[in-house]
Amino acid sequence: MFFRHKVKNPVEQQIEMLINDLKLYLENNYKDLAIQSRKDAIMLVEESYRGGKISEKSYAKYKEILSEYTENMKGYNHQQFYHS
Repeated sequence: MFFRHKVKNPVEQQIEMLINDLKLYLENNYKDLAIQSRKDAIMLVEESYRGGKISEKSYAKYKEILSEYTENMKGYNHQQFYHS
C-alpha cells in the first residue's frame, strides 16, 4: 500500500491488518492461524458494512480479496497432513 491520498478509516485499517496477517500466515504455512484470520476478516467486513462503517466500494473490494483467499484455501485442514 503505497502513498495514498486518502487516509483510511480505522475499520479499513483493521480489515487490512487482518488480510495482511492472513497473507503472512499462509506464506509461513500456519494453516490454523490463516483460517482464523480469514474468518475474522470476513466477519469484520460484513459487520462493518452492515453498520455503515465502510463504503459499498470498500465492501466490494474486501469481499473480492477474501473470496480469492477462500477459494485458494479450500481443503485446508489437518486431514491432508495425516495420510497413512
